[in-house]
Formats: sequence, structure tokens, C-alpha cells
Amino acid sequence: MSNKTILAAMATLTLISCNSKEASKYAQDTFKAEDGTSITFTYYGHASIGIEALGKHIYVDPVGENIDWAGEPKADLILITHDHYDHLDTNAVKVLAGCSDGYTKLDVGTSIEPFDKISIEAVPAYNISPEQLAFHPKERGDAGYIITIAGKRIYVSGDTEDNEDVLAIRDIDIAFVCCNKPYTMTVEQCANVVKAVSPKVFIPYHYGGTDIPTDIDALQESLKDVTEVLIRPLE
Repeated sequence: MSNKTILAAMATLTLISCNSKEASKYAQDTFKAEDGTSITFTYYGHASIGIEALGKHIYVDPVGENIDWAGEPKADLILITHDHYDHLDTNAVKVLAGCSDGYTKLDVGTSIEPFDKISIEAVPAYNISPEQLAFHPKERGDAGYIITIAGKRIYVSGDTEDNEDVLAIRDIDIAFVCCNKPYTMTVEQCANVVKAVSPKVFIPYHYGGTDIPTDIDALQESLKDVTEVLIRPLE
């Protein structure tokens, strides 16, 4: 895959139509939409999530040299939040894309409807702490995504802090929110976001992995009366 191809895919929607393989061997949860549609999340670690629904396979930030990507279902759509190494792995993209190549990075504020009963909106993801502005400045246009499947709204935060745009997000059923200093949020900031957004289910992701430990138990405890918190292998 050439750099030119990758850059072109940043601004355009890349849909991939390939045959799927058997169910994943990685940890999964399945939720039901109001109309009975099954939505299955597969957890590959850190910021890498697979979403299967309505016969489509969507991957968000697939990264990981120890993941058997060739054994996973081929992608119908690959979403990238931004181009840091722990969110964009061109080798994983190439394997998952199969009969096509590329991925989609939506511009913040835009939305698409790539498949029947599935829509995706790109929302802002950026730092506000002075010492962290170099990591994810607002002007760079890093994204989080609200993925709506059969009416169920799923928020994947990308790398962000508790900025005003994130705190204004509402009507979320399932939220994946990052929590690791010095790149994203403290436990307190993450809890602040979850309390503001008020999802029905909160799944911490992109936590730990730095010299500053993430107290995931404290995060869970601080939100026990706010929403259902599920701890999954997303460190």
C-alpha cells in the first residue's frame, strides 16, 4: 500500500466487500438494539475495537502486532481516529481490508451512512491541558466517533480530554472513553466525561500503558451510582 493511497483514504470513505471468517477468538460482548439487532464488540486491546452488526464488520483503530488479524473477519469499514502509532497500523489495515486497501478518517463534524441502519458521526477529540497540547491539539482534527446501529448510539472517544465538545455529547447508549495520562485523561477527568455524557453502559478503553498508572478500580468505584461500568481487556 502506498502512502498516496493511505492519504487519499483519509478524506474518503473506503468500503470493503469481502467474505467474513469464523467468529473471533478474542473477548467479546453482545448487546441488543431496540429492534432486536445484535451488536457484538470484539476487544483487541488498548484502542482497538471490532463491531459486528447487520452482517457488517467495522473496525476502529485496529492495531497490534500480536493480534492474528488474518484470522479475524474481513472489514467492511475501517475507522481511524488519528494517525498515532497506537491507533493506525497500516499492516493491520492491509490484512483486514483484504480485497481492497485503505481506511476512513472522517473530518470532525461530518457524518456518513455507509450501510443500511448504520450511521457514523465524527466528533472532536483534543487535549486542553497546557502540558498535553502537543499530543492532540484541536487544530489537528483528531476524531472520536458516534456510531449508530439500529438506533443504538455508541461513542468511541479517541484520544481526548474533558473538553467542552466532549462534555456536550448526549444520548449515548454505550461509551468507550479513554483514560491514561499523560496523553489523554486522568481518572477524575474520565469520570467527569462519563457523568456528563451519561451513557447507559461505560467501557473504559485506552487505559494504562504509560509510566502514570491508571487506577481503574477507582474509576469504576467513582461511577458505580452513575452507570453500568464494564471492565474489559482494553489496557
